[in-house]
Amino acid sequence: MMFQTGSITPCASRRAAKALVCIYLFSLSGCFKPTKKIAIIPQTTAVTIWEAEHAGTHFAIEKSKEPNIQLYWNAPTSEDDVQQQATLIEKVIDEHYSALILAPDQTLPLMAPVQKALKHGLRVVVIASPLTLPASRNLSYIVNDDQASGYMAAMRIGNILHGSGRVAVFGVTPESLSSLAILHSFETTLENNYPSIIISERRFGTHNGTEAQQSADEMLASDHALNAIFALSSASCDGAFAALKARGLTSRVKLIGFEQSAELANLIRLGFIDSVIAENTYEMGYRAIRLLTEPSTSSPQYIRLQPTLLTRKNIDSPQTRPLISTDWSRR
Repeated sequence: MMFQTGSITPCASRRAAKALVCIYLFSLSGCFKPTKKIAIIPQTTAVTIWEAEHAGTHFAIEKSKEPNIQLYWNAPTSEDDVQQQATLIEKVIDEHYSALILAPDQTLPLMAPVQKALKHGLRVVVIASPLTLPASRNLSYIVNDDQASGYMAAMRIGNILHGSGRVAVFGVTPESLSSLAILHSFETTLENNYPSIIISERRFGTHNGTEAQQSADEMLASDHALNAIFALSSASCDGAFAALKARGLTSRVKLIGFEQSAELANLIRLGFIDSVIAENTYEMGYRAIRLLTEPSTSSPQYIRLQPTLLTRKNIDSPQTRPLISTDWSRR
């Protein structure tokens, strides 16, 4: 039997070459994954709690098995610039990021931008202070336990005032769900456990240092029998301390703050203020990256992290030091 051999035509040769190229490109697709772009928008920049969050996200990236992650970090220069936060979210949407980690300045103004981000397919993790949107497959929460914070502040004041006295609440932010939740928990705890402690005044907050000091000074002038102040933000605590120092009242009027900073930690060490309730923003940033680099699950994620009371006794302990340190090399 005879076999006839035929030559490969130019057309068949081109088809074969094209098939080889397709096979080669297909094999490469398993080696090179597209870059995952994650945006991080805290409430503001250059302050302890958000630099700690920044450090937490970078440590999570180091431990992640995702090699192709690009982080975008930006925030308003002031915590009351909610319009700038909304603008940054719009930028993230327009530039087709895959995920967003947001610490909202306020609740209502940021609802629409976050909903738009979700509609465009972004996975969103809201940290620190919650929104009223329910958690879903693409929307997770890693927030501070605000009820625990209010309880912790009330019990601390009840203890140092020995169950009776006058306290003012300074720095209430009506636009923040966290601020209102802390205030409610604080008031309820005092009412249930220390009925002889009277809340003499509740004052709104400001992120301007001069205005905060002036408002705190007016508060002190209106109540000469005041025994303690609970400040609901680091800016309010700074302003209250400045007013107390100017009037020589740092020993007589006890100051308890919420929201830590390196400066407030030093005032605790020196005994100028009593204590500060700290949020674990480092852990929030770390867990947010872990959520976004792990496969998406259908079950909503809503995580509350416990706050820590920083006092002169524990301010430099190994357990509390990470809350006020921005050392990115720590593990």
